Amino acid sequence: MTGQNPAETDTPAPVVEVRPLTPAARRALAEAQARRSAIDAAAATGSKERGGRGGLDPARYGDWEIKGLTADF
Repeated sequence: MTGQNPAETDTPAPVVEVRPLTPAARRALAEAQARRSAIDAAAATGSKERGGRGGLDPARYGDWEIKGLTADF
């Protein structure tokens, strides 16, 4: 051990060459963003649960807080 921080060495950071995206790749990224936006908009307008318990899903996260039983199912 030399006692030096590896981040303080004189080695230069590797140069990463960024290639330009092809038109097909740009189109695919735009379509994916449009799909994600549509899914987010649909989820925001969906109906909310009424009278359910708060917090995380107890069956998924092991959070058995209501007398050892889940109240959501």
